[in-house]
Amino acid sequence: MNTAETTDLDRLQAFEVRIARGEKIEPGDWMPEEYRRQLIRMISQHAHSEIVGMLPEGAWITRAPSLRRKMVLLSKVQDEAGHGQYLYHAAETLGVTREQMLADLLEGRAKYASVFNYPTLTWADNAVIGWLVDGAAIKNQTMLAQCSYGPYSRAMVRICAEEGFHMKQGKEMVILYAQGTPAQRQMVQDAINRWWWPTLMMFGLPDDQSTNSPVLIRWGIKTRTNDELRQEFVDELVPELHQLGLTVPDPDLRYDPDTGHWRYGAIDWDEFWRVVKGDGPCNAERMAARRQAHDDGRWVREAMAAYARKKWAQR
Repeated sequence: MNTAETTDLDRLQAFEVRIARGEKIEPGDWMPEEYRRQLIRMISQHAHSEIVGMLPEGAWITRAPSLRRKMVLLSKVQDEAGHGQYLYHAAETLGVTREQMLADLLEGRAKYASVFNYPTLTWADNAVIGWLVDGAAIKNQTMLAQCSYGPYSRAMVRICAEEGFHMKQGKEMVILYAQGTPAQRQMVQDAINRWWWPTLMMFGLPDDQSTNSPVLIRWGIKTRTNDELRQEFVDELVPELHQLGLTVPDPDLRYDPDTGHWRYGAIDWDEFWRVVKGDGPCNAERMAARRQAHDDGRWVREAMAAYARKKWAQR
């Protein structure tokens, strides 16, 4: 073993000791390249998801049923844009540029959350997204607030506070519809039927199929497994939905008194992979909108870059 290899091994051991002690890794600290790569992949995907995630609900801003609901939805969509900015900035601390991250997304090398490739057919879909999708996101994000990488952890703390408001508003709307007319109850039940399985897929592949999870947990990027978070989500949501007289579209769902968990049926991972690979109901529409927004904003980026060059030249 040569000197360089010995030094890298010593650095890795020191790095893992810090992780074990619960210390935060900061941008200027030494880190394994795989740690950096995994973080860039995760944070950029998370940032892309926040931005693309504005589209399903944003389509309903002009059709909101009341001024109050319109204001709430506007606020939520603006929050998601801010979350994307927090996350892009966190990823930039790892040495990747925002331009490269966006190029990876637009050229198909990077992904965003598959759940945002489904349509919002009625106003009730927005309610269900708020309670189920944002609720699932909070499960993941609360865990990531404990992430070993400081900038990602701190971004998550800010984001979780706002996502909690989004989930509260969504739950409030679901309760309102559940207590409404038969047509309103059916509308929200149909929305739950559409979003239940895509929401469960948000937690990621089963632990025995998730190739990234072992290293993510080893280095403290994640502190809990996909299946643990998914099960906790199901255990919390199912009783609340039943209390409202709503059901889950899973004929195999049952309560296991021995474990205290709700056992759910098999998730259609073939559908998950079809959507991830671009064959979902709204993949083409979402990427077309993202590309259009990127193209429309080119003049703003060029103007900002020219202004920055001018200010730099005057120093």
